[in-house]
Amino acid sequence: MAIQPDIGPSHHRRLRAMWRSAGWPFQDLIEIDLLAAGLVERERDAVGRDTLRVTDAGVALLSSALQRNRAARDPHEALVARVAREMQRAGRVVWRGLSLRARVGEADPAIDAGNWAIAMPDVYSIRHTSVEDFVEPVVHEIKVRRSDLLADLRRPTKGEAYRWLSGECWYVIHEGIAQPQEIPAVYGVMLALPSGALSVARPAPRRSMRLPFAVWMALARATPEPPDEAAQRSLGETDEAPGDAG
Repeated sequence: MAIQPDIGPSHHRRLRAMWRSAGWPFQDLIEIDLLAAGLVERERDAVGRDTLRVTDAGVALLSSALQRNRAARDPHEALVARVAREMQRAGRVVWRGLSLRARVGEADPAIDAGNWAIAMPDVYSIRHTSVEDFVEPVVHEIKVRRSDLLADLRRPTKGEAYRWLSGECWYVIHEGIAQPQEIPAVYGVMLALPSGALSVARPAPRRSMRLPFAVWMALARATPEPPDEAAQRSLGETDEAPGDAG
């Protein structure tokens, strides 16, 4: 009796790649497993070239994985949207899903150079102002599962990149996944309560900074969050601190 191969993450990635591609074969061990499992099948075109096609069973597997990923992402994305709205209510310009270059590690004073990393903050915002010194960039990183939070905290370079890009860094976490004291003091901590409110458990340390020119250019190329009319307030009202979200 034939033994069914174990289908793991590498098989899922290849299956997605095949779904998006013209189906040219790799002829490697992953492809053998996919063929044996009936998730792809070989076809031959009119000139004798072999191609691969994702079968109905493969489509069902991709769909199942997609639904699981959506279920896992929905609470995270809902909280990201909530924080973004609160920053807009505070009179700030907000971006989600940015990819920014940030300097990390020790810089060499002689050449003013360090290492570089790509930072992708969940929510990045600046004050709606024309005065550069008053921009006050803020990063909010959203965590809805304890395992994701702990994985983040084991990557100090990630936090260093966020701090290079902003004058304040916050973790916004679902209440109950961690205690504020488990998160390093360089971050503010905000709790997402079951009621939907956001509560500041610990303010973020604030430092003055000027945005590097490269960050300005990245923001100019990116599209900020569209205004939420329900969240807007007059720019003439009193400015709130970026962390005062509830």
